[in-house]
Amino acid sequence: MSILSITFHCTKNRLQEWENYIDETLVLMTENLMDVSQYILSEVHSDYIEEGKNYNLLLIFDTDDLREDFIKSEMENIAERVGSRFGQEVMIFNTILNPKKLKL
Repeated sequence: MSILSITFHCTKNRLQEWENYIDETLVLMTENLMDVSQYILSEVHSDYIEEGKNYNLLLIFDTDDLREDFIKSEMENIAERVGSRFGQEVMIFNTILNPKKLKL
């Protein structure tokens, strides 16, 4: 099992448009990812963020190779699509998670 955490930070002035984009586009894109075996899309609650809101897409792959292939190809496509529509209003942060122990 291999995991990639993608955090999207959206500024306050584009939140409604971003939430619509999540519902109408991002979910559909995620559903169509062939190499992703499971995913969780979350709204992130934080007491420390007041300048917008974070959302997280946790992607689970069967192997590290599938995750690496995704980062090199699909992640770039997602970043380009989000960037062309939202510019600097939505920032993307990837975190590669290598489980030491898990129970799912």
